[in-house]
Amino acid sequence: MIQQQWFGLILVAVFGFITGLEMREYLQQRALELKIDKKLTFGTSRTYTFIAIIGYIFTILDTTKLLYLIGLIVISLFLALFYFKKLQTNHSHSIQPLMVLLVYSYGAIVVLLPLWMLVLVFVIIIFTLNAKPLELHLTKIIEPNEIFTLAKFLLLMGVILPLMPHQQISDIIPTSPYKIWLTVVIISAISYIGYLLKRYIFTKQGYFLMGIIGGVYSSTATTIVLAKKAKSLKNYDHNLNAGIVSATGMLYIRLFVLTTIFNPDIIKHIGLPLGLMAVLTFAAAFIVKRHAKKSSKNAMIETTKSNPLELQVALVFATLFMVMTVITQYVVSHYGHVGLNFLSFIVGFTDIDPFVLSVLTGHFKGITANQVSSAILIAAASDNLLKATYAYFFSGRKNTKPAIFALLILSAITLALGLLF
Repeated sequence: MIQQQWFGLILVAVFGFITGLEMREYLQQRALELKIDKKLTFGTSRTYTFIAIIGYIFTILDTTKLLYLIGLIVISLFLALFYFKKLQTNHSHSIQPLMVLLVYSYGAIVVLLPLWMLVLVFVIIIFTLNAKPLELHLTKIIEPNEIFTLAKFLLLMGVILPLMPHQQISDIIPTSPYKIWLTVVIISAISYIGYLLKRYIFTKQGYFLMGIIGGVYSSTATTIVLAKKAKSLKNYDHNLNAGIVSATGMLYIRLFVLTTIFNPDIIKHIGLPLGLMAVLTFAAAFIVKRHAKKSSKNAMIETTKSNPLELQVALVFATLFMVMTVITQYVVSHYGHVGLNFLSFIVGFTDIDPFVLSVLTGHFKGITANQVSSAILIAAASDNLLKATYAYFFSGRKNTKPAIFALLILSAITLALGLLF
């Protein structure tokens, strides 16, 4: 016990001292930038060390923590006087009082929490004090509305989702409100990853890379964008065609991820076909890319700025999911798996995500895992046929023939695999 107390005392003293040094360096840099009086500081690194030690001693001396609270009140009074002095000099910077309070908490953290918590708090403090260049960079590139949209998404995910009932809605809608909202959260999160990659990391990307990253967001939307770009080109750009094909490769990976998340029992039936189709698709993309001219390798295209976390998009998806669940339930109950296969082919010409998630999360009587796998593959096949059609018309009927041919072949193979089930 005594050894632990000595170790804790040394630990908080060292961390308090280092924090004081880092704070001193931060204040010196800020004084140079804003021409602040260097003398207007709350002690030195030794002061921070003593504050950390006081917090530790007060914590271990009194099990009721009353002594620690008295110390906190006294330090807070000194900080209030210090901050009042700062306000008189027209400086409202409050980081010094906050840092003193954090250092005072070092002792309580060591006594009451695991040691890794103190290390984590210390690392966050150091990173935050040195984050100004990153802060300025993020301020320039991140749009304010996106932060607000992300906050709304976190509210829906962290507050509303846990409150959703888990009971099935009815026989007509064989799913629960929780699963409906969970599909919205997962789809939005996956799409948002692709959006962030396009919007902030790969701000300008080659056609092939855009196909891969855009496919995370939406392979259909990426195909349309690249097909429209092809319309303005005089000759074939095989990088662009490879991008269209690679976007479809991401479709198969996306379906694999969704199946793993929402119905792991299905993945052992459909995992191999989806993996095979992903490999074949990317192989086709690389074959098309091999014919690209050197002059076209550096061709760039601007990314989209559409944010997939917009609440309107989420609500539309939730509505489509419920509608598709009702339609699927009706078709299955009246026409069985044959009707399900026919419906799968039809919905492939729309957004297949609501349908795929409806068959993965719904409880449809008489439908086996193989038949669910078949429905997903057939929907993917018709979706590839739709993208081939888009590539043909949006490109002005030119410059996308290699991609169209590849998509038709992939559609036929996927359909054959689906019918085999």
